[in-house]
Amino acid sequence: MNREKNRPYVLAIIQARMGSSRLPGKVLKDICGVPMLEWVSARAAMAECVNKVVIATTENEKDNPIEEFCNAKGIACFRGAEFDVLDRFYHAAEKYNGDIIVRLTADCPLIDPGLIDEVIKKLLTTGADFTANRLPPPYRRTYPIGLDVEVVRFAALKTAWKRAKKLYEREHVLPYIYDPQNSFLVEIVDDQRGLGSLRWTVDTELDLVFVRRVVEKLGCSLKFSWEDVLEILETHPDLEKINLNVPHKSYNDVDERSGNG
Repeated sequence: MNREKNRPYVLAIIQARMGSSRLPGKVLKDICGVPMLEWVSARAAMAECVNKVVIATTENEKDNPIEEFCNAKGIACFRGAEFDVLDRFYHAAEKYNGDIIVRLTADCPLIDPGLIDEVIKKLLTTGADFTANRLPPPYRRTYPIGLDVEVVRFAALKTAWKRAKKLYEREHVLPYIYDPQNSFLVEIVDDQRGLGSLRWTVDTELDLVFVRRVVEKLGCSLKFSWEDVLEILETHPDLEKINLNVPHKSYNDVDERSGNG
């Protein structure tokens, strides 16, 4: 899309790599005949506030299939540091001139366009530096795991890129910004029903089975809301049992393959 005068350019950057520790190659796994990364990128592009979608992958040759996928689908692709994901995000945002950056991950095929818009609008209306619909304690997760949206102004991202030193701050991109000690204005979008115990992300084979079953119930359509997923689970409560016991990673985990922890 073209830039409009006096309106911030919103860039959705999707973090993706083939080297998942628990489910290698997961980002291109098939879901109803469509690669998972296509689910995420297509649904991000449906958000009304998003001007452009970029896949940010690594310079590792193992991630060549991701760039090939992007080229085949006409999606912008940026390649950068493998474990310093903050550096990768910053340079992708810089290259594509984003004023506001939406951080998404490639393992969330049920990500909701309307929710992306809601988190972006929260930033625009409050003047915040950063908005999200989930943060680690002492904040409380109220949306299902797998609907995570983080939105940050480019200026704040640049500050974090310059100043963040801790390994988990570099790998998980934005912890420096929502650390209360660093004085950024942070706003949270919550759901009063408190649905944070639901697991809709894909990090293991069981997660993939769960998402495939849910999407099949939705008729394999790319167009649905997260409320539609809730209705499916209410009608078929057995689906939640598929990946019920899969542990979720902590926000400050560092990938041991980086050689740094």
